[in-house]
Amino acid sequence: MWETAPAVAETPEIKLFGKWSTDDVQINDISLQDYIAVKEKYAKYLPHSGGRYAAKRFRKAQCPIVERLTNSMMMHGRNNGKKLMTVRIVKHAFEIIHLLTGENPLQVLVNAIINSGPREDSTRIGRAGTVRRQAVDVSPLRRVNQAIWLLCTGAREAAFRNIKTIAECLADELINAAKGSSNSYAIKKKDELERVAKSNR
Repeated sequence: MWETAPAVAETPEIKLFGKWSTDDVQINDISLQDYIAVKEKYAKYLPHSGGRYAAKRFRKAQCPIVERLTNSMMMHGRNNGKKLMTVRIVKHAFEIIHLLTGENPLQVLVNAIINSGPREDSTRIGRAGTVRRQAVDVSPLRRVNQAIWLLCTGAREAAFRNIKTIAECLADELINAAKGSSNSYAIKKKDELERVAKSNR
């Protein structure tokens, strides 16, 4: 008489590149939880959404974190707009991270961002010739922005005039930063910024 509707199939879990799950990723820094977009709502198959994240202030905090890394890899004029190239670089880097550490590369990326965002910085105060620096706290969004920038810059500088591919360099940079090792360019820069800020409190 009445036909029962077929049971709705479970929506498959969205995995980045069809491989990496976002469910078990932990963000261990409570201040950055709202600014590192990696969980349920932000899970994507590819870090290429074409969203208008720059249209409004703070909207870029809603951009999936892997996509922000991908966009940040397109630096220097000759690489502008080559997003498919950077998606490929990030994909390869994640494979390398998984081979080297055996962990979920998304977790390594999140840890690297938490570790390489400076918590204290210094700003210039003064007018008409006399300039002194004053230590200031860094907002969570800027910490994430600066961490991504430092990680990408470190990878780019390491790959320049080097046999290593940029994917290998990015993987090394992320692994070292996630460990908090000072072999990472981002960690070195963060420590330097915090040291300068500390001396100008």
